[in-house]
Amino acid sequence: MRIALYQPDIPQNAGTLMRLGACLNVGIDIIEPCGFVLDDKRLRRSGMDYLEGVDLVRHTSWTTFETRRRANGQSQGDAGQPSRAGGPAPRLLLLTTRAALCYTDFVFQPDDILLLGRESAGVPEEVHAAADARLAIPLRPGLRSLNVAMAAAMVVGEAVRQLDAWPR
Repeated sequence: MRIALYQPDIPQNAGTLMRLGACLNVGIDIIEPCGFVLDDKRLRRSGMDYLEGVDLVRHTSWTTFETRRRANGQSQGDAGQPSRAGGPAPRLLLLTTRAALCYTDFVFQPDDILLLGRESAGVPEEVHAAADARLAIPLRPGLRSLNVAMAAAMVVGEAVRQLDAWPR
């Protein structure tokens, strides 16, 4: 399983998600451009010393990420880092407030990629349309959304639980 961050705006959230990825053995893809310098000290502060343990892949654009995901059966960074090649592309699961399907009703697969939109704007229609599934976290009426890192932790926790993929 991987988490893909689409043009993240807030370094603290990206750092928190990298820490989550390191702790649960979930890879992280960052789809640039970011709204911050990726080696920003706030990012390092959020990720602390966990950043060295994360499988982090950077992509220069959405097109680069999506082309490589579809062609290689797994995302691969611009530097050509090794990845699982062959087979069908992993499913792209968009976490969005516009979805009707609750994440707890979804059956996860080990190669799924959970895509998270920008904190300020979500994802554009082109990215929304590319998702194989759209998942939501039900919220009380009148409330807009959760923090992106908190939402990702909830969904990744459910996926890891379903797959019994806890690090051992």
